[in-house]
Amino acid sequence: MITITTSSSTKELKGILELQKQNLKQDLTPQQIKEQGFVTVSHSLDDLEKMHWYEPNIIAKDGDVIAAYVLGMTVQSKNDIPRLVEMYESFDHIIYQEKPVSDYSYIVVGQVCVGKDYRGKGLFDQCYTAYKDYFKGKYDFAITEIASINLRSMHAHKRIGFEVIHTYTDNTDVEWNVVVWNWKL
Repeated sequence: MITITTSSSTKELKGILELQKQNLKQDLTPQQIKEQGFVTVSHSLDDLEKMHWYEPNIIAKDGDVIAAYVLGMTVQSKNDIPRLVEMYESFDHIIYQEKPVSDYSYIVVGQVCVGKDYRGKGLFDQCYTAYKDYFKGKYDFAITEIASINLRSMHAHKRIGFEVIHTYTDNTDVEWNVVVWNWKL
């Protein structure tokens, strides 16, 4: 039986890392990337522990196996994980509903992933519903960046209510969509 809950142990954080490793873009074939989607960033256990200090993650567990996860990153995380500084600072320049994103109280979806054996069973939506239910009292919206070539992820995020508010190309020529799921509408 699969349960949706918040992460609460080092063992669960290690399970997130195991699932992440199985879905890193650099380790997938072009066909897998196109058909199944991918995750871009490889976190360390130290990164996840620092993020978890501020907010837990939403996880789907099948017994002791992490079947899916949605990571929660706060503004405080940018100070603990240097590679996040650029993303957070970019939010100062993105306007959403006539205000800079940085003027809002928001949580960043650090990453979302559903294990290969668990896809097509509604876990993406269930995890995101739990994410919204857990965080909507503290934050105005969830925000994240999705590579334009990650079509599976783009479609899934739009389906549950995310909208593209900004698109840019990074220094490696990857096009990114900044998407928001507004919980105050």
